[in-house]
Amino acid sequence: MIQMVWSQEIASKAYVDTVKALCPKSFKEPGVSEFLSAMAAGWNSKLIVDSWSYGGPIATSVGLAVAALHTCGRHVCVVPDERSRLGYVEAMKEAWTMSSSTAVIVGEAKGVMEGLHGVDFLVVDLNRKDFGRVLRYAKLSHKGAVLACRSRSARHGGISGFRWHGLLEKGTRIVRSVFLPVGQGLHIAHVGASSGAVGSKKSPSRWIELIDQQSGEKHVFRG
Repeated sequence: MIQMVWSQEIASKAYVDTVKALCPKSFKEPGVSEFLSAMAAGWNSKLIVDSWSYGGPIATSVGLAVAALHTCGRHVCVVPDERSRLGYVEAMKEAWTMSSSTAVIVGEAKGVMEGLHGVDFLVVDLNRKDFGRVLRYAKLSHKGAVLACRSRSARHGGISGFRWHGLLEKGTRIVRSVFLPVGQGLHIAHVGASSGAVGSKKSPSRWIELIDQQSGEKHVFRG
């Protein structure tokens, strides 16, 4: 059975490159973008997807685009309408030079997500009204996937009663999940490979440590 494999080296490179890309700018999500970039790159994600709506922060998308360059993968941003598409493209141009690894898709969540097969890494904005539909209709990779729900406001951080199983497609196997107090809060879930035999041996989890080269701040998470 093919599974996702962690690479500390690629994760570290993506983390540092994201710090460099965002350093000249002032963003409201210090640490979140670098953290997600490192995770997406470290898991060698080939299809990285995030959702964005007009007026939202752009730093996370910059980090994910950097990760896609390191994995030779694709970064796709899903937006709900043409206004958001134009705003996203403009914001990315101001923040960072958009690369050929980044694509923007406009449309209703169900139709768009059902057209993206083999998602390895998915970041969803909890402030987006249809975030649940983005998760529910995501076509995840058979190798497994990493899902992240982030918030732009403290009121969404660590939502009481948050349950991954109520948001994901029926039958999705959650290997582990955790809430991390990074930024305004991140809910992270690791979805297992879809073709493994029941009772197959799980690879041991481990703590992964990344240090912000600018501030010296340490980020630790379980991989």
